[in-house]
Amino acid sequence: PTEWYFLFAYAILRSIPNKLGGVIALVMSIAILFLMPLLHTNETQGLQFYPLNQALFWYMVIMILLLTWIGARPVEAPYIITGQILTILYFSYYIINPLIIKLWDNMLNS
Repeated sequence: PTEWYFLFAYAILRSIPNKLGGVIALVMSIAILFLMPLLHTNETQGLQFYPLNQALFWYMVIMILLLTWIGARPVEAPYIITGQILTILYFSYYIINPLIIKLWDNMLNS
């Protein structure tokens, strides 16, 4: 049986052609999940006051589900590029999410 809960990280690993780059991306994909609570500097604690970030949360859930599905697929033509695109979208969430939180906080405070 395949350990399905690691498939999203495996899809990220194999989406990067360079071996060292793939390992770094794999480690970062897991480490960033542990770093997120430490980097939380919002003025409010929950997402209930951030409607755009609520949508981004579901975007992230979909990215992880799709990466998990891609990780279970063979390394073939349509799945390789799909995995690469999903990997970019996965990491872009961690850039976009704090920016939108800061933008929303600035709009609420002004």
